[in-house]
Parts: sequence; structure tokens; C-alpha cells
Amino acid sequence: MHFAIIDDHPLFREALLSTVQVAFPGAVIDEADGLASACEVMSRSDTIDMILLDLSMQGVTGFDGLIQLRARFPRVPILVVSGLDDAQIVHEAIRCGAAGFVPKASGKALLTEAISEILNGGVFLPKEYRRTNVGRTGRSQSDMLDRIRSLTPAQMRVLSLVKRGKLNKQIAYELNVGESTIKAHISEIMRKLGVSSRTQAVIETSALDFDVILSGAKAAE
Repeated sequence: MHFAIIDDHPLFREALLSTVQVAFPGAVIDEADGLASACEVMSRSDTIDMILLDLSMQGVTGFDGLIQLRARFPRVPILVVSGLDDAQIVHEAIRCGAAGFVPKASGKALLTEAISEILNGGVFLPKEYRRTNVGRTGRSQSDMLDRIRSLTPAQMRVLSLVKRGKLNKQIAYELNVGESTIKAHISEIMRKLGVSSRTQAVIETSALDFDVILSGAKAAE
């Protein structure tokens, strides 16, 4: 595994480094103390599996660092590890493309869980933010249920697998269809749910009893 840790506080970089080394022995870890040095680090290697990013760094305003890294390196998932753990900030980080959020005050176990979840293709939020539906677009749960029920049975199965962290290639294999078919399904799922990314689709549906909905869809086939 190859990680990039981006934080302008040397002590916290050291703490993150220690946690990652213990959880993933033998991992390659690059460090950066700001956005410019982060882009240099990222540009030198195409093997980085994950970025661990602090939002509050010198010379970076708001979510600019996250947005710029997502734009320049769209295939590398970003786990935000921040001392700014207000619910609205968590919501905005996910909306800006983060694959997960962990408060700096969290222990090593939660950080390790978050990294593992994201490496497996999932989206990670601490339980307290899942309960409050952080990341939702403001729609009521009943509205989202109506949108989910507009999906075809095939789209429901695809969404179920996306929520479990499966990649397009894995979903195509499991459903015995082409990867292009899965991409088309996901595009239609995002359109029907009114979201702009698969990450948002996962967050928007995280509070719903999806197994029940999926069972209903199978019964209707």
C-alpha cells in the first residue's frame, strides 16, 4: 500500500504515520506539509492508494485543498482527518468528493477502520454522523424512498452492491454483465436519485433499510 499524509502539523503527521505503519506494515508513506508539496508528492508517483488530508493548513481556505486534489488526482480516494468535525463541515467534505471523514480526536482503531473501508471501495463516516444523515441533500426520507422505488430491479441490485463498496468490475462479474452496462446503470441511478456521484448515492441512502427495499424489488420481478 502507498499513502500520502498531508498535514502542516509535524506532530500530527507523525501520529498518522505511526497509525498507518502499525495497521499496514510495509506500507510506503509520503508526507507533505501543504498543498504545493502535496501536489509535488502526488505527481511523482502513480501508485498512491489513498490521501489522508487535513482541511486546515496554512495557505488553504475552506475546502480548496480537497477540491484541488480531487480535480488533479480524481482516481485517488481522500480521507479527511480534521479537527473541524462540525456536522455541516462533514457534509460539505463528502459533497466535495471526500471518500470519508474522521475527526482528529478519534482513536487509532477508528482511523484504521476508515482506511480499510475506503480501500475496499466504501465510504466511511463515524456512527454519530450516519445517525444524523450527514451528507444528505436536504430531501426528506420519504422523498428518497420514492426516488429509490423508481429504480428498476437491475438498478436496485447495482445500487446495493455499490453501497457494499464493490467496484464496477466486481459488480459486472457478480451480475454477469459487461462493465459498460454497469456504468450505464450507475449513471441512471445518479440521475434518478438526484446526486452527482456514487459517493453521494451511498450517503443519501445510508439511513434507509435497503435490504427491505431490495427484497420488495425482487418480489416485484
